[in-house]
Amino acid sequence: MIKVGITGGIGSGKTYVCNVFEKMGVPVFYADEEAKKISESNAVIIKIVETFGASILDIDNKLDRKKLSERVFSNPHELQKLNAIIHPLVKKRFENWLEEKGDKKYILKEAAILFETGLDKEMDSIITVIADKETRIERVKKRSNLTGEAIEKIMASQWSDEEKTKQSSFVISNNANELLLPQIISIHNALIH
Repeated sequence: MIKVGITGGIGSGKTYVCNVFEKMGVPVFYADEEAKKISESNAVIIKIVETFGASILDIDNKLDRKKLSERVFSNPHELQKLNAIIHPLVKKRFENWLEEKGDKKYILKEAAILFETGLDKEMDSIITVIADKETRIERVKKRSNLTGEAIEKIMASQWSDEEKTKQSSFVISNNANELLLPQIISIHNALIH
């Protein structure tokens, strides 16, 4: 089985691309979604509060994602601390998930910070989804309540498209003027042969 990492900066459209691969029968592990689920468990919330303090909780003592996000995306050291709590648990879930997919030709592991966390070294191949900055910002504004400034802080914490594409096996351009499906089918055909 070929393990393929798929990454892209915030708003690049990597989740949409993953959905297309899924419709083609390719299993996709959504690392970012798993990380969110993991961060909702009581044991993990306790570790996060021990690391960052109770100020990152809301009035119902639940994790205030916005406060935590503002804190970690403005300080790389704080982001490393959060990743050290979450990423080993995501890795374990991926390993368990992978055992169930043994009969597949290839699988995708979606992660926004694949390179930044060194997960690329565990993959056989990498797909990077890119889009221009303005398009990415507009996409994120439409789906969240983040400001342009907050989005740019997140972008600054991630590798640039140029850095990612240099180390990728495949690149999918997801700007409005380019067709996605032919790019995806081409990659799919390369991976199954």
